[in-house]
Amino acid sequence: MCDTMKQKLIDKAQELRQHGFTTGEIADELNVSMDTARWLTLQKQSEVKVEAPVDFAINWKSIGGNSTRLSYVSGALSDMALAHGEADVVCGIAVSGIPFATVMADFMEEMTGNDASLAIFHPNKHRKANDETDDEGTISTNFGTVEGKKVVIVDDVITSGKTAKEVIHTVKDLGGEPTCVTVLIDKAGLSEIEGVPVDSLIKVSRL
Repeated sequence: MCDTMKQKLIDKAQELRQHGFTTGEIADELNVSMDTARWLTLQKQSEVKVEAPVDFAINWKSIGGNSTRLSYVSGALSDMALAHGEADVVCGIAVSGIPFATVMADFMEEMTGNDASLAIFHPNKHRKANDETDDEGTISTNFGTVEGKKVVIVDDVITSGKTAKEVIHTVKDLGGEPTCVTVLIDKAGLSEIEGVPVDSLIKVSRL
């Protein structure tokens, strides 16, 4: 990563921290790992002394900022998800998985003729008091339930797979059946998590 790009990420991470974002929220906002987000927030703006973790910063604003492109990508994710069978619920991981999940629920209902509801998962890393804990997140009670349902899990980027594992555990604990995890970009190159298949439009490999 060039020094200019690195400095921009440092500046953005520190700005987000000043606005009260947790390390997990900064990681999601910049599409980097928790380790990278932590490193970015600890750097002095004038001088970078500690070597950065090996990571790729992902910027998919050209998709997220355009409803037509977001719709096309969500359609592709829906098609991949349906290869694992029909689902009753599309569960979006907050924050960036929610737009994809919302459009996917509509697409999947149209493609299968069956109702598909929307569920929202709030990961542990977004909790201000729990940046460093192994606690798991929670399914929002304001949207669809997963109990007794077949569930597609959706996010924008997989970095390590930890958050997706959280959702899988939570869905199973609540009596749901995860059918697959679908993402825009998989930085970890995973084919499955906890026995649940992972499908991505783009896989990133380090050479």
